[in-house]
Amino acid sequence: MAVLNPAKPLNVGFDARMVFYRQAGIGQYILNLLREMAQLRDPRFRLTVYQSRKEKSTPQQWLGFEMHSQKLWTPPHHRYEQYALPFEIALGSPQVLHSPDFIPPLFRPVWYGILPTRAASVITIHDLAFKQFPHLLTEESARYYGQIERAARSAQRIIAVSQSTAKDVIAYLKASPEKVQVVYEAANPLHRPLTPPELAKLGKYGAHIVAEKLRNKGVREDEQFILFVSTIEPRKNLPTLLQAYRGMVDQLGGSAPRLVLAGREGWLFRDIYHEALDLGLGDKLIWLGGVSTEELLWLYNRAACLVMPSLYEGFGLPPLEALACGTPVLVADTSSLPEVVGAAGVILPPQEPLVWKDALLELWQNREIRRRETLEKGIAQAARFSWRKAAQETLEIYLEAYKA
Repeated sequence: MAVLNPAKPLNVGFDARMVFYRQAGIGQYILNLLREMAQLRDPRFRLTVYQSRKEKSTPQQWLGFEMHSQKLWTPPHHRYEQYALPFEIALGSPQVLHSPDFIPPLFRPVWYGILPTRAASVITIHDLAFKQFPHLLTEESARYYGQIERAARSAQRIIAVSQSTAKDVIAYLKASPEKVQVVYEAANPLHRPLTPPELAKLGKYGAHIVAEKLRNKGVREDEQFILFVSTIEPRKNLPTLLQAYRGMVDQLGGSAPRLVLAGREGWLFRDIYHEALDLGLGDKLIWLGGVSTEELLWLYNRAACLVMPSLYEGFGLPPLEALACGTPVLVADTSSLPEVVGAAGVILPPQEPLVWKDALLELWQNREIRRRETLEKGIAQAARFSWRKAAQETLEIYLEAYKA
């Protein structure tokens, strides 16, 4: 067990290289967590943010707060990462290294005095979808995530982002329950209900690109729609949603709302587009691609509801973000989704299109009532999760990892 010198702050390295490559998902996790840690200014820790060498922005530009940083040459997920990254990190001699992208350097020599010692490892596991759906992985992804068992054994502490993920980590990776701790994610503080003037202003400035795309597709400024937010890939179970929506269109005809899908293309996305074509949905669907945080805020506030029929989610951030905006949500009864939305969301069996169709019809026909209810229940549910609390709990885990 390492002994902490109370007179010296614990030297913690935080691997933030993924921010350059992906602003959503893990990138958002990194930014939100670091922002709160920077505001806490806990004197027990000296935090060094490891950035990609390609990153032009400083942590102060990211977060609005000054933080010590170091540029790393090794790209994330690179095939030689396990060889190159340990030597780059050793230069800063962190006592604890936090790897929020699942896999830490398995070899972690650092120097304090003459003899080398080993940096303690904290890893965040966001989900184990690659264990449940291995056939959806590319060869490169399978190689990278194939290191997860060694990573779990190597780490002194494992952060799971939900109780559901924690159970999976223990079951699939045979990790010791004593070193697995749940630290919930939270909605970005920007997500909140907007007044009509705020919504109109955001549509003209921060979200003008998405707003223009909808106008070009014939969506009026006062017209609500059904919203899906996530990566376009098989795990998100879009065929169930598309089949349910087809039934809704058949029943409502020309008065049916549009279905807006926001998210970048992931693995094996082409079959989903083929499904949409086979169902004859045509211009009833609006594919936006990836969107920014401000655009998401605008979309959540414009939507009648958010739908997430996903087969598996480690946390499920879009439903929580929608609830924070007072937007009703329909989610699948899978993995962490019931845990995240609680009694504020509608929870449905994941692969029953007729059930989803009926739920969509009911919500659409009573959308004003459902929104008023969600403005109370949804915002209260979202408030149960906090990035400030996540930052405080994560800092305590650094201490535990160092002493382990």
